[in-house]
Order: sequence, then structure tokens, then C-alpha cells
Amino acid sequence: MHFSNVQKIESGSDTDRLNKVVFVDANNGFIAGGKWYTEAVILTTHDGGNTWQRKSFTNVGQLLNSVSVAPSGTVYGTGFEGKLMYSNDTGKTWVYKQLEHYWFRDVAETTPGKVIAVGGISFGSGMRQILDTNTTLYKRDSLTYQLNAIHMVTPNTGYICGFGIVLKTTDGGNTWAIQNVKDDNFMAMDIHGDEMWMCGNNGSIYHTTDAGIDWTRQRNGNDITLKSYHVLSILFKDQLNGWAVGENGVVLHSEDGGNHWMEYDQFTTNTLTSLSLCSDGRLLVVGDNGSIYKLTL
Repeated sequence: MHFSNVQKIESGSDTDRLNKVVFVDANNGFIAGGKWYTEAVILTTHDGGNTWQRKSFTNVGQLLNSVSVAPSGTVYGTGFEGKLMYSNDTGKTWVYKQLEHYWFRDVAETTPGKVIAVGGISFGSGMRQILDTNTTLYKRDSLTYQLNAIHMVTPNTGYICGFGIVLKTTDGGNTWAIQNVKDDNFMAMDIHGDEMWMCGNNGSIYHTTDAGIDWTRQRNGNDITLKSYHVLSILFKDQLNGWAVGENGVVLHSEDGGNHWMEYDQFTTNTLTSLSLCSDGRLLVVGDNGSIYKLTL
């Protein structure tokens, strides 16, 4: 498979690691990343991803791993060594908070001002923290597995995926139930109401249509008869058409709801970490070495 056009977008640096891209609406979006131990970076767009403006935060001094937009409109970014940033004015100004020094990997808001930060180190250690409106620690859970991503569907209902585990809450993050999903380091989720797809770093794809009551493994990343992919992010635009990206520039596509996957022709060797659909119908992917691409399907 091949894209009809691959457009490289200027990011302002060819040494940034870009970890996550999100859009607020058709025009406005954010990318979080930076450089290990030296610099947090947030990029903003106001034209649907065609151009990006880079802001550097050397005072934060560490790579940001994720960015998320809450229903309240607050934009959150979190990173390793306990870095937390947020903006209440669509990225014009940012507030920096130093949390406990830990490898936080994602953050999500439950109710305005109340957030859950998740992370982990070396697969066998994880942490989940609930912070109040002043980003003061409210509850702290130490775990024996790394947590990679969190998504709150409603103020009460949300999911966390991590190393060999998926968790669900129905009470705003106070308690979490283990889901019947295993055998991969789960990196990302894409949720549409009760339907969700999830990808693992070894290339597994899981799917549920009933909010996690039943799960189907659509692709077994441990099957030696299948080509090996290290997948980091997944996105479906409808019930049939989805994409996944990962290491060594891989981009995969499914047109049957995730049951079968085809690989696009390689256009970069950079690791691709995150993707989003733009209002113009093109796919935007980001990754290592300041990589931003717009792909015409």
C-alpha cells in the first residue's frame, strides 16, 4: 500500500522527540515532546496542522510524554521526573508544576481541576496519582506494573492501559477493575463510546464493542507466523477504517474493523509515536527527530 502524497511539515527542530498529538477542533491542536533531561516542548497549530509553532520550556528541563485536552478546555502535558504543565487559555500561557519525581506517561481530567496522572518504570513498577484543583496530591497508588495511557470517557468512566494489563473505573478513578486483556505491553487506546481498540508494543490489537465486558484479540503480536511490529498508537475514523503507527516508521491500515492489517510503503525510518485525523481528511503522524507528516490517504 502507498499514500498518494506524503508531506513533511516543519516542526522547528530536527532533534525533538514528539510523543503525542491531539486536536481540540478542526483548526487547533497540540504536540508534546522535547529532549531528555534538558527541555520540554509544546507545538501548537491554528490551521489544522499545516503549520506549527514551537515553544520551548528549558525551566521544565525534561521531555513531555503526553498532552491531553479536557472537556473543561484545560490542556495538560505530563512528562518524566514528575513534570506537569497545563494551560487554561488554549496554549497561550502555561503553568508548570513539579510533582513527585517519577516517570509519568499520561494524564487525564475527571472533573474540572481534578486529574489522574499515570506512569511507570521498567515495566514492573507503576504509579497512579489523583490530584485536586490545586494539583495537590489527593490519592497515590503504587503498582507492580507500568501504566502507559489513560482516557476518561466521562467524569466517572475511564480506562488505563499498561504492561500486561487494562483497568477500568466507573467511579471517577477511585477504584479500578482489571479487564480480561493480557499478553502485551499496551501502549494506546482509541475509544468511541462503548467501542474501543487498543494496541500493544508487540503488535497485538484488542477490540471491545460493549465498554470492556467482552474483548476480542484481533491480532496476536506474539504469533511467530505474523510479521513483527512494535506499535505505539492506534486510531479509527469509523467502525471499519483504522491506522496504527510505531517503530521504524511503520504505518498500518485496517479496512475491516481491525481484523486484518496491511502495511504502507515506508517513507521514514523514524519511530512514529502518535497520529490524528485532520479536518482536511489527511492523517497527521508525529515522531522522533521532529517528525511531522501529513499523509493523503
